[in-house]
Amino acid sequence: MRYEKGRKDTSRRRIMDVAVGRFRADGIAGSGLAAIMKDAGLTNGAFYPHFPSKADLVRETLSDALSKQAVWLREVLDEGGLDRLIDIYLSPEHRDNPGLGCASAALLPELARQPEETRGMYAKQSRILVLLLAEALPAEVETREDVACAIFATLIGTLQLARAVDKKMSDRILQAGKNAIRALVGLTHPPAS
Repeated sequence: MRYEKGRKDTSRRRIMDVAVGRFRADGIAGSGLAAIMKDAGLTNGAFYPHFPSKADLVRETLSDALSKQAVWLREVLDEGGLDRLIDIYLSPEHRDNPGLGCASAALLPELARQPEETRGMYAKQSRILVLLLAEALPAEVETREDVACAIFATLIGTLQLARAVDKKMSDRILQAGKNAIRALVGLTHPPAS
């Protein structure tokens, strides 16, 4: 049976879109191929023409998510600067929707256990995010890439901690993370009420 041109690309994209949401929400280990394929509206057997293994799906999906995050990061920084990024990233909306948010915050503990090829890809892609942050720092900040690494780590760690506790403590953690990053780069912002 012949299929229309582009069907394979469409199916592959659908698998990746479903997988990234599941990985973010349920983790890599908690996301089985059968559930991903069912959610994509495809049979289990349709997986292997697209990806040799789940590890390949993880790597390609994560690479795609990080590339999209770099575009998003550039747009937010261009429109509102670092201060706006801090408010969006460390927001209750981002905290409460891991299936739609930052792949790093959702998946870092599991990424450490992925194959070397996946970890290497993650290192390269995350460095792009760090460099975008470094470009957005105020001119007087020295050691820009080091400060950007600290911001990146603080954003991710703050979000992970905020997702692990009750709402009252979570809100405090989000605000503390915002304050810490702003203090690190000398941004002033009115305290939360």
